[in-house]
Parts: sequence; C-alpha cells; structure tokens
Amino acid sequence: MTLLAVENLTVSRGGLAVLEGVSFSLAAGHALVLRGPNGIGKTTLLRTLAGLQPALAGRISMPPETMAYAAHADGLKATLTVRENLQFWAAIYATDTVEAALDRMNLRALEHRAAMSLSAGQKRRLGLARLLVTGRPVWVLDEPTVSLDAASVALFAEAVRAHLAVGGAALMATHIDLGLAEAEVLDLGPFKARPPEAGGHRGAFDHDFDGAFL
Repeated sequence: MTLLAVENLTVSRGGLAVLEGVSFSLAAGHALVLRGPNGIGKTTLLRTLAGLQPALAGRISMPPETMAYAAHADGLKATLTVRENLQFWAAIYATDTVEAALDRMNLRALEHRAAMSLSAGQKRRLGLARLLVTGRPVWVLDEPTVSLDAASVALFAEAVRAHLAVGGAALMATHIDLGLAEAEVLDLGPFKARPPEAGGHRGAFDHDFDGAFL
C-alpha cells in the first residue's frame, strides 16, 4: 500500500527552485533516506511535503492525517515535564501511547523533569518520542539523530524498525547509517535545479516558517 506519492515535484528556497522533477513513492513498511550534500534542498523538500511551504510544480498524494513531521527544532514546551509534553501531544492526536513512548525512548527515569532541564540529547529523545504518540503512519524526519549519542541512535533506529513492522513508513534526511535493512536511499543530486535565468523573480508565496512538528 502506497502511503505517500510524489510526482515531478519542484521546490524552492528564497524564491528560487532548488530541486525539480523529484518523484518517488513510499509504501507501508518501508523507509526512504534522502541523501545529498549540504544545501541541496533536503530540508526544503521535507518542509514542502509537510505543507509548510508551497511547491512550485508537481503533485503530492497522501491520505489525510497521515504524516507526522519532526524538524531540527524539538518543539517542546519548556516548563512542562517530559510526561506532560507527551500527554499534551497524545491529547492533540487522541492516542493513549504515552507509556510506550516513555519506554521506547528510554525516558522513564526523566518523566517528571521539566523539559528545560534536559540535556540536548535528552530533549532530542523527547522530541522523537512525540512521533510515537501521534498515531500517524508516515514519519517525515529532518536529521533526527542530531545531538544523540550512539546508544540513543540505536534506540531511535529500533523505534523506526518497530514502526515499519506494523505498517508505518519513514522518510528521513540523515547522513547516519541507521542499519535499517528496509531502507532505500534516494540521491537528490540528479534533481538539483538548473541555475535561474537572469532577471528571475522571488516567488510570491515563498515564505520561511519554523514549524518544528506537524
């Protein structure tokens, strides 16, 4: 079953196309890893798929309420505890998986600590734990392992593996090998947009948003 289909997509940054003609599909039980040098447009592509900025051309097909998006920012409420942060998101998505998320991302010992008192790696684990309480089948992740130590990377990889095993899917921009046999790699190099012609204009609807999580 295809959960996400992208056809001939062109995405922009600063009003200029950075990737064009991007096409791929993501099926249940599969992961796709985006690769390419810094600045090629991995983040721009993910933000476009998440609906945070419009595409210049192409088509994105996905059932409604399918995607959970996690970006560079952890999107935590600093004064809430670890448990309260997860309970907040669980209430938004009407799920009851807080306990499983605490255990999966090894947050049980930290559940009563305020998010503001966590280390960078602990905050990242909490940010990723939010994926587990969304109930959404498609995870779209931008550099999800930033600030994580080796043990936490392994925890996250196992969480992704478990998600795929129950019919979920994951689209990730990462330079880290997560050891996922289910993952395919999409090199964005061939989709790099051609240099703009002289006198090009900034896109009328090209804005920057901070959406840490959708």
